[in-house]
Amino acid sequence: QVQLVESGGGLVQPGGSLRLSCQASGRTFSAVGMGWFRQAPGKEREFVAAIRWTGTYTHYADSVKGRFTISRDNAKNTLFLQMNSLKPEDTAVYYCAASVVSVGSSSHLYQYWGQGTQVTVSS
Repeated sequence: QVQLVESGGGLVQPGGSLRLSCQASGRTFSAVGMGWFRQAPGKEREFVAAIRWTGTYTHYADSVKGRFTISRDNAKNTLFLQMNSLKPEDTAVYYCAASVVSVGSSSHLYQYWGQGTQVTVSS
């Protein structure tokens, strides 16, 4: 199994930046894709970004395209989400997830999930 732990969340002003990280451990060799999702109060969990563990494939939700960047450090089993030009509507709990099957925007593709890290964007 794979264990995932997110970190890097916090309070930031609109227009500011945060860098989230997701440390993976366990059977990380089985991971095919990694993704970031978020959930705001009263809303369904939504896709943010995804990356194939090997290769160059990345995909972003339209709401974050051009502002967020997903990246990885395979040697350190770490996933990152660089968030720039943050908006109040980005406020949510952010989760990282791992898939042993594929990579994409559907949450059902991911078998392993972290516990989440809070991101609050407010002036």
